Amino acid sequence: MFSNKDITHFANIETPFYYYDLTLLQNTLNACAQAAKVYNFHVHYAMKANFNPMVLEKIKSTGFGADCVSGGEVKKAIEIGFDRNKVVFAGVGKSDKEINDALDQDIFCFNVESIQELGVINELAAKRAKKARVAIRINPNVDAHTHHNITTGLDENKFGINSWDLSDCAETLKQCAQLEFIGIHFHIGSQITNLDVYKNLCVRVNEFAAWFEERGFLVKVLNVGGGLGIDYHNPDQQIPDFEAYFKIFNDFLEVRSNQEVHFELGRALVGQSSSLISKVLYVKNGKKKNFIILDAGMTELMRPALYQAYHKIENLTRQGVTDTSVKYDVVGPICESTDCFGKEVELPETSRGDLIALRSTGAYGEVMASHYNLRENVNVAYSE
Repeated sequence: MFSNKDITHFANIETPFYYYDLTLLQNTLNACAQAAKVYNFHVHYAMKANFNPMVLEKIKSTGFGADCVSGGEVKKAIEIGFDRNKVVFAGVGKSDKEINDALDQDIFCFNVESIQELGVINELAAKRAKKARVAIRINPNVDAHTHHNITTGLDENKFGINSWDLSDCAETLKQCAQLEFIGIHFHIGSQITNLDVYKNLCVRVNEFAAWFEERGFLVKVLNVGGGLGIDYHNPDQQIPDFEAYFKIFNDFLEVRSNQEVHFELGRALVGQSSSLISKVLYVKNGKKKNFIILDAGMTELMRPALYQAYHKIENLTRQGVTDTSVKYDVVGPICESTDCFGKEVELPETSRGDLIALRSTGAYGEVMASHYNLRENVNVAYSE
């Protein structure tokens, strides 16, 4: 819910723009940090969710590590001041340059996603007289019960090493003198709201940890990934239940006294902290459809076009108006039919110039913006 003061302030900013509530962001980070501290869990922030510099500064200052999926993210994490001993590098297709740069930074760990990658990192580390710490990302074949485009832990997905290849993986590890095996890594998907899914993951983590230990490997790190979702339909219920989330892992993971449990949370930390604020350019009323055409489009917020993702849409100018409502298809100006934020959205009767908020855009919003149609950079505003 936005205050009248917020809305008055928005009227003086060129639309479209991302609005960040930094107080909400900090409160969310604090809630996560406090809940993790109860069990001495380690949290790495999944940088792919949002790498706005103000957001990264808040996250770094809270003491979290960085979970990176590209060389660019590793570089940014180090530049922004994340402790390199808390930087992990995952990704199914790391280039030689990215690996070399990460080796030079002496990051905490590479999360390795194929047997061939083990050999490549070993070879590159040898040329630099380095020893690289690695965790094996295992595909546990656990259904995250989320959108099929954001599942990552099934046999059909490209991520991780499949269970039937683990024997070859273990043999390769023994032959790679420049690699230090430190643990196992999992990530089963994104926007997971059914916590029972994580119970199933814990069972698989326990099984794979035992498998490696039986073969003489010391498993120091159990990295269970992230994927905790947010409530897109009720964005004012803003902070996820981190206590319940971490308790699942405390209750169902079999953790040895010498082991650390690591998490890679992104959306849950930043998702509710931002809204995309746009202005109505035109209203087109027809016999079958009514359209609101915004000055924001899929170039500013890709998720609805890419995943058919839901974002709550609010008319800020008519906030509190309840006597009249119309169903609109809310669309953008981009020359693509998929440039649509919502169909049959019930809103107060809307006019040209009204301010519209697309809520819960702090994750995979600004970071996925593009210049398609030669669109300009999206603007950004902050509130403490």
